[in-house]
Amino acid sequence: MATVTSLGAGSGLDLEGLVTKLMTVERQPLAKLQSQVSSFNTKISAMGTLASKLSALQTASKALKPDVLQSALDKFGTFKGTVSDDKAASVTVGAGARSGSYNLEVTQLAQGQKTRFDASSFNGGAIEFTFGDTTKNFSVTPSGTGLNAVANAINQAGKGVTATVVNGSSGQQLILTGAEGAENAFTVSGAGVSGTATQVQAAQNAELKIDGISITSASNTVKDAVTGVSLQLKATTTAPTTVSVEADYGDKLQKNLESFVKAFNDVVSTVKSLGSYDSETKAAGALNGNRLLRDAETTLRNLAFEPSSSLQDSNGDGLTLSKLGISFQKDGTLSLDNDKLKEAITQDPNMVANFTAEIGNRFNSGLDKLAGTGGEVQLAQDSMRSSIRNLEKRQETMTMRLEAVEARYRKQFSALDTLVSRMNSTSNYLAQQLASIRTT
Repeated sequence: MATVTSLGAGSGLDLEGLVTKLMTVERQPLAKLQSQVSSFNTKISAMGTLASKLSALQTASKALKPDVLQSALDKFGTFKGTVSDDKAASVTVGAGARSGSYNLEVTQLAQGQKTRFDASSFNGGAIEFTFGDTTKNFSVTPSGTGLNAVANAINQAGKGVTATVVNGSSGQQLILTGAEGAENAFTVSGAGVSGTATQVQAAQNAELKIDGISITSASNTVKDAVTGVSLQLKATTTAPTTVSVEADYGDKLQKNLESFVKAFNDVVSTVKSLGSYDSETKAAGALNGNRLLRDAETTLRNLAFEPSSSLQDSNGDGLTLSKLGISFQKDGTLSLDNDKLKEAITQDPNMVANFTAEIGNRFNSGLDKLAGTGGEVQLAQDSMRSSIRNLEKRQETMTMRLEAVEARYRKQFSALDTLVSRMNSTSNYLAQQLASIRTT
C-alpha cells in the first residue's frame, strides 16, 4: 500500500479540509484577542493625536505667560522710536525701553583719524602704529616700498586702521583711517617711515545732550544713553530735535491670542472627530464613548468659562474671555474679534495684558493634568499598553494550545485515514473473491 502523504490520500475523504474547518472554529478566541490588540493600538494612536493637539494648546498658553521677573505689560509691549529730524539721527528700540519723549542736541559727531602719506614716505622697513591705549599698538613690514604694498600689509593686519591708495593728479597718496573716537588716535613711526605725515582729520568723540544732560561717545552709535534706546547720530543740530519712544501692545497680544484660539479650536475639532458617530454608516470615531474625551471637553469648557480670580469689570464681576473679544461659537470653538480686542487694549493695556497672562497660567496648569507627564492621556495609554502585553501573552499561550490541538486532530484523522484505507482494501479484496466464485 502506498505511503500516505496528506490526510485523506488513503481513504479518499476530505480530511484535510475537515481539519482546516475545525481549526477555524478553534482559532476564533485567538482572533478575538488579536482584534482586541488592534483596537487598543488604534485607541493609543488616537490618544497620541489628541495629546499632540493638547500639547500645542499648552504651548500657545505658555506664550501668554510673562517670563520670570517680567511684568505682563512688558511681555506684550513692543516699542518703536522716531526722531523728529531724521537727518540728525535715527533710533532703534530694544529690551528695557519705556515710553517717553526726549530732547536731543548733537554738537559734535565722532570721527576717526585720517592721515596722508605721499609715495616716497616708505622704504620697506617696519612701520609702527602707536595708540594712547598701548594694548592696541601693532607694527607691519610691507613686502615692498610701493604704497600698494604698504596698504596691503596694513589691511591684512586687521588692527583697526585701514589703508587706501588714492591716485591723484600729482601722484599716489596713502590715506590711513582709524576707528571712530578720540581713544583711537594713532601715530605712525618706525624704521620703514621715511616721509612726513599730513593729518587730514583728527580723531574725536561724539558730543550730545539728552534733555540737557551732556554725553560723550566714542562712536556715533550711542547705546543705552536712554535705557533700551540706541541712537545713530548723523549730523550736528542747530536746535533740539525730539526722540520719541512709543509702546505698542496690540500687535503682540493679537498674534499670541490668535495662536491660542487656533490651538483651542484644533483641540475641539480633534475631540469631535475622535468621538464622532455616523448613525447612517454606523462608523464611530476611534475614541467614541471614551471617558478621556469627556474629561478633555469638560476641562476645556471649565478653563474657558472660568472668570478671572483677580480682575473685575465695572460691576465687580470677574473678567471673562469676552473682555478680550473672544466668544464661543455654536460648535464649541472660539472666535476672536480683533476690533474689540484693540478697543480693550486702548482703554486699559495693563488690564488686558494681566488678564491674558492669567489665561495662559490657567490653561497651562489645567492642561498639565491632561497632557502633561503623568497626566490622564499618558495614564490611559500606559494602561492600554499593559492590556496589550497581557493579551499578547494570552495569544502566545493560546497559539501553543492550538498547535497541540491541530496535532491531535491530525493524528486522529491520520489513524482514521489509515483505517478507512484498510477497510477499503479489504472490501475490494472480498468483492474480487465473490466475483471469482460466481464465474466458476
